[in-house]
Amino acid sequence: MKEAGKQEQTSLPPCPNPSCSESHVVRNGSHRGRQRYCCRTCKTYFGDTQGTPMYGLKTEASEVAHALLIVMRRGSLRAAEELTGHKYETIGAWLKRAATHAAAITQVLASDLHLSQVEIDEFWSFVQKKKGQLTSLTKGSAGDAS
Repeated sequence: MKEAGKQEQTSLPPCPNPSCSESHVVRNGSHRGRQRYCCRTCKTYFGDTQGTPMYGLKTEASEVAHALLIVMRRGSLRAAEELTGHKYETIGAWLKRAATHAAAITQVLASDLHLSQVEIDEFWSFVQKKKGQLTSLTKGSAGDAS
């Protein structure tokens, strides 16, 4: 019985608070169907996705991954918009989030999606290109009322 408790304890995420001296994390209900946690040491409340590109998103992770994969393979935000039904601005925001977590996403692309290094490099070069286009697009259309 104690072995099962220790196994469960190791599957809990660590406390995201960098100043927390000793992480004592327990489950603390759920919000919108996602597990919440509380660190008993520093009283920090957090969710499963804290510290990831998925933090704060209401869209399922599989949908986001599918949209980003389409963008990578087709090379177009508009194509991903047509195939997934999400607006290209939303998909662009997901790309920006992905760029801020590049190392972790590269690991997922390589291990989970079984992409080659060339495909991963192509993906990141595309993200960088679109990041610049989205920035200039939002700056240029900020005052348009037509």
